[in-house]
Amino acid sequence: MAEIINSKNFEQEVLNSDVPVLVDFWAPWCAPCRSLAPIMEGLHEKLQGKAKVCKVNIDENPDLASKYNIRGIPAVITFKSGKDTEMTVGLSREEKYLQTLGL
Repeated sequence: MAEIINSKNFEQEVLNSDVPVLVDFWAPWCAPCRSLAPIMEGLHEKLQGKAKVCKVNIDENPDLASKYNIRGIPAVITFKSGKDTEMTVGLSREEKYLQTLGL
């Protein structure tokens, strides 16, 4: 299962990660977010050791949503070496997320 992160562990799990990180900003009421969930779970399994897949509930962590200018969900931000490098808004295919990681 993709790792659930919040404001308290975001820096440790995402910004200080030794591997690239996909962060899925989502909300339980969002239908496209629910459609994206199996794709993120598949990536979590496929990328073990190469990259991390994390989820941030924007309703529970509005500060993170604001900090990263989340205006529409699902929004997936790719982080490399502690920096956000690309944002994908809306539902995309697995290949798109692999591309943002450079894999």
